[in-house]
Amino acid sequence: MQQLVEDLLNGSKRAAARLISLVENDDLQKIELLKEIFPHTGRAYVVGVTGAPGSGKSSLVDCLLQQMRADDLKIGVIGVDPTSPFSGGAILGDRIRMQEHALDQDVFIRSMGTRGSLGGLARATREAIQVLDAFGKDIILIETVGVGQSEVDIVRTADSTMVVLTPAGGDSVQTIKAGIMEIADIFVINKADLPGSEKTITEINMMLDMKKSDKWRPPVLPTISVRSEGIAEVWGALKEHRSYMEKSGYLMEIRRQRVSRELTEQVEYLVKSRIWERVKERFKLDSLVEKIVLRQKDPYSTANELLEQIKFYGENGKEGD
Repeated sequence: MQQLVEDLLNGSKRAAARLISLVENDDLQKIELLKEIFPHTGRAYVVGVTGAPGSGKSSLVDCLLQQMRADDLKIGVIGVDPTSPFSGGAILGDRIRMQEHALDQDVFIRSMGTRGSLGGLARATREAIQVLDAFGKDIILIETVGVGQSEVDIVRTADSTMVVLTPAGGDSVQTIKAGIMEIADIFVINKADLPGSEKTITEINMMLDMKKSDKWRPPVLPTISVRSEGIAEVWGALKEHRSYMEKSGYLMEIRRQRVSRELTEQVEYLVKSRIWERVKERFKLDSLVEKIVLRQKDPYSTANELLEQIKFYGENGKEGD
């Protein structure tokens, strides 16, 4: 495992792929691996790309890759795809659309299945970001699975978030319902050659005017990704937003919030894991489940009884609650 980490830091694509697989599969050595690479993270800028299914997110990301590579940047892409109901893996739609970059040594593309996670991201997405960050990527693009009205987890993960909409698809109404107005740093109206694009752009701008925020005002940019039109403007807006975030100090602020949230979640994960370890060691769960099924016990009282009987060791080495 130490050799795997060294290979990652030396630029091995194979090591990066292997490490992402280990964290995605929740390998027993995952925590040790993440501890090893953590000192080498914190340099990459994370860009989220979210929007409804069929809005052209993958095609847009493919075009953005060309713009970013023209600036000689090293790019990592994580495409979160629906999980296959047959194999349990990701349906590799993103890799198919971005296959022309497959041979570029400075581009790393990885599809991840949601594996039942809600919110538009895979459960291991943030850990995969750390791997690509340590791998030396300048920018990491995260394309979410097609999202609905509440699946906006990307804002907790990305430094800049792009929301991709399409004209005449009811997206402007969905934007209001979903609260996407609160998470978008850049609006992209893709497939702008379709009827209704000007109306959609006007509606989004009117909603932004009603917000009257003193902070960053998200630009609303039309694109036609299949013809690579408007992509340079989107890339320019991303660079402008990053500059704003860095100069205002807001980038460090949202990263502090992210670290605080991740620390809290990690503590909760460890507490939960240790509780279940003790439960499985001391109690016959199958027997308790059977009693609950037969209505001899209820799940609420049983859960309280289990917690009352579990003890943990404190700092002084003595057993305590």
